[in-house]
Amino acid sequence: MLENGKISQRQFGILVTLFTAGDAILVLPSVTALESKEDAWMAAILGTVIGLLVIYLFMTVARLHPRMTLVEYNNKILGTVLGTVLSVLFLGYFLLCAAANIREIGDFMTTQSMPETPIQAIHVAFLCIVVVGVRHGLEVIGRVGEAIFPGFIVFFILLTLFLLPQVHIENIQPVLAEGISPVVRGALASSTFSTVQLVVFLMIIPYVNQHKPIIRSFMGGALLGSLALFLIILLTILVLGVDATANSVYPSYALAKKISIGKFLERIEAILSLMWFVTIFFKIILFFYGFLLGLSQLLKLREYHLLALPSAMLLMVLTMIISPNTTFYDYVISRYWPFFDLTFNALFPLMLLGAYGFRKLVNGPQRE
Repeated sequence: MLENGKISQRQFGILVTLFTAGDAILVLPSVTALESKEDAWMAAILGTVIGLLVIYLFMTVARLHPRMTLVEYNNKILGTVLGTVLSVLFLGYFLLCAAANIREIGDFMTTQSMPETPIQAIHVAFLCIVVVGVRHGLEVIGRVGEAIFPGFIVFFILLTLFLLPQVHIENIQPVLAEGISPVVRGALASSTFSTVQLVVFLMIIPYVNQHKPIIRSFMGGALLGSLALFLIILLTILVLGVDATANSVYPSYALAKKISIGKFLERIEAILSLMWFVTIFFKIILFFYGFLLGLSQLLKLREYHLLALPSAMLLMVLTMIISPNTTFYDYVISRYWPFFDLTFNALFPLMLLGAYGFRKLVNGPQRE
């Protein structure tokens, strides 16, 4: 096996939680409020349900060949040619998702914190950290996530408590003023920004110590991450209002600026930025890890570490060419990216299940 390390189910669940929060903790409230208005919190709940159904689909696919990664059982189910084509598409998806998240980091830093710093410098600095993390392997990534997770939980709880005095219940009224359709559209965006992208964990499941059904860790981690996103969306609507949330690029960051405790504890938006950097780091590194591991398996290499640096250079270039500016990026992400996500995270897994069922019907049960 290319990956010799193992992670526990607890570490797996923590990685799922951090990945689910990912970049969504900063940008998702704007997307859902734009679609669902005052009912954005309902869209978050429905999006969680959609996400859990997709995770069940992932686990159904993973059970077909539990000791194989996504790339390996693509070939097993579809044959060498079609399996390789589908694997290449998935690897391209992983790389593109990693590039999109790195672009978000650059855009955030250059617009909110370091406007005079070239965006390329920020990308290079962050990619260096990602490359170092990937080269240390999955086991180290899991341990780092486990070590950081308690701090993330504490900061999130404090952020929520500090904002409670500024909540205005009337901001979520009226309920369902425009019917259920806006809620469904918002739920689609909510799920694809968070739980639906968890397909990359099909590259990780074979390296988890499975002493009990892994679906508990998978579902539990996704639920915890989705709960964090639900609270962020609800708080942004309750504190900032619908219009301010929908028209802000980073509404959660604006939300954190509202905290003022006795004119002593103020301007703690840096805490939210730190939380976001942690979650988006794990999202990027897991996408990048899935890409490297899958590419190595596809090319039948003995290890994936040697591909880290050249792949990072490719990722750097891709980060700059996927979007000419922030406005274009935000428009594409909010309007078209959910359908792109659903293609890879729902349509293709369903296609794999259908192909497996057909081959089983024709040839009988397949062995690993």
